[in-house]
Amino acid sequence: MAATRDINSDGKVFETFNQEVVVKKPKSNLVFDDKDFPISLVRRCIFQGTGIDIEEAKQKPIIAIANSQTEINPGHMHLDTIAQRVREGVHAAGGLPFEFSVPAPCDGLAEGHEGMRFVLAQRDLIADIIETHVRSMVYDGIVFIASCDKIVPGMLMAAARLDLPAIFITGGPNAFGIRFKSSFKGAIDRQSYDDLADRLATATAATCGACELMGTANTMQCVTEALGLSLPRSANVPAYHSEKLLFARMAGKRIVEMVEEELTTDKIVTPKAIENAVMVDLAIGGSTNSTLHLPALAHEIGFDLPLKVFNDFNKRIPTLCAISPNGPYGITDLYMAGGVPGVMRRLAEDLHLDALSVTGKTIGEIITESPILNDKIIPDKANAHMPEGGTVVLTGNLAPEGAVVKQSAVARDMLVFSGKALVFESEYDCLKAIRERSIQEGKVVVIRNEGPKGGPGMAETLAVTLGLELAAFKRVALITDGRFSGATAGPCIGHVSPEAYVGGPIAAVRDGDEIFIDIPARKLELKLSDDEITSRLRGWKPVKREIPPGFMRRYVKLVSSAARGAVL
Repeated sequence: MAATRDINSDGKVFETFNQEVVVKKPKSNLVFDDKDFPISLVRRCIFQGTGIDIEEAKQKPIIAIANSQTEINPGHMHLDTIAQRVREGVHAAGGLPFEFSVPAPCDGLAEGHEGMRFVLAQRDLIADIIETHVRSMVYDGIVFIASCDKIVPGMLMAAARLDLPAIFITGGPNAFGIRFKSSFKGAIDRQSYDDLADRLATATAATCGACELMGTANTMQCVTEALGLSLPRSANVPAYHSEKLLFARMAGKRIVEMVEEELTTDKIVTPKAIENAVMVDLAIGGSTNSTLHLPALAHEIGFDLPLKVFNDFNKRIPTLCAISPNGPYGITDLYMAGGVPGVMRRLAEDLHLDALSVTGKTIGEIITESPILNDKIIPDKANAHMPEGGTVVLTGNLAPEGAVVKQSAVARDMLVFSGKALVFESEYDCLKAIRERSIQEGKVVVIRNEGPKGGPGMAETLAVTLGLELAAFKRVALITDGRFSGATAGPCIGHVSPEAYVGGPIAAVRDGDEIFIDIPARKLELKLSDDEITSRLRGWKPVKREIPPGFMRRYVKLVSSAARGAVL
């Protein structure tokens, strides 16, 4: 049949055959392909059971909406409203949206108990759930909706696996009811804690949205935009702001256009894009957990991102922004100052400006159009909060594969420190010592058997870091093969690799051993000879914890080192 070409009201060219618009539907055309008769009738019958007009569906791309809305997590409780606006956008652009649910763990609710061992593992489960579901269905494109720590990176990993157009709309930051300190929102001193003990819930989460500091949730939302996977300036819009709903509708419209343009994720998530994300992470003083999630994302596209890359970029990327826990500002301040595009504009000479975004424009084109509205919040390099990036990697005989620390949140007089080890075999043993006040100034607290395999699950030790902070220690460092909350401040060194469970040197540490920390020199040393460490490890046996039947038993067998992103 002869085709006719025309231009619709949006200026897009389309072809018609017998007056029917031909729409690019690379996956969902399978439903209507009669070459598979009679099984095609089965697929069509199932589709009709959803209440969809088949003739309409033939002409429209099928758009998945992966929504991680949940009622138990304030960071995700509002995502149903965002999803509704995404659906409106998809319909307006001529697509058919179909929403499915994704789990959304809250790190805060899992803190300090066995539930935390199951949180990081859900990142990879979320990626697997989305990948397997989407591959089994007939979607032409996908919109990801998420806010918090493990859900955003899990969705990023899934997006990288799928050969589909994909766009993210992230949930945005919440609002704190109060500030813990007038000058430093990210810390809690004993006096303010005692005064506010009955109001902590209000203090930490007065509204829906991700905790309004540069913790893991907001770090990963910024990283998503830096990767080019969300609309410019959308990441930092507060969860409760009307502009978030506008961005959601725009994302719904844009995904339909991306299907028509065949703008798939593999054209956006490239090694250049991931390096851009690392640089932005360092500039905003992002969570140490990004050293798990960005290598994991790189792994999905076959790109090796060793921890040393963070140090390499640190040589030229400063911590531009003094955002809590690195300084006095919050995520809303960043939003009002120009958001992620503003930060990227300050880094223009370092970034890969030819990297592509979901807009179809390059990063270079986007930042040229993006103003910086507050030079104090987003300063230039000459006036940066710190001359180096926020997260650094330490190595030495205690961490041959590396360990990470957020140097931007460490007091200047603790950047170099030496002390005697006080060793705990678990987070709970350390919490007991904090309660009993048996930790003294000048110690290096060592918590081991909390890595990906040993935990299992690499628990976040926020309960310990808060306990030490509330005890008002000035000269105590913390080292662990576990990990920390993105909100952690102080000389807290995590992700020590290899972990104790596999016989890493941290397993050889004994009470009283001297440990030397030199963050500027990127050194973490146990003051023992290699022969002594080897001798101690000869008689070492891993601490094996009881693991409930189910997924975690498989996880222990499959999970890699934290230095490789703790991927499966």
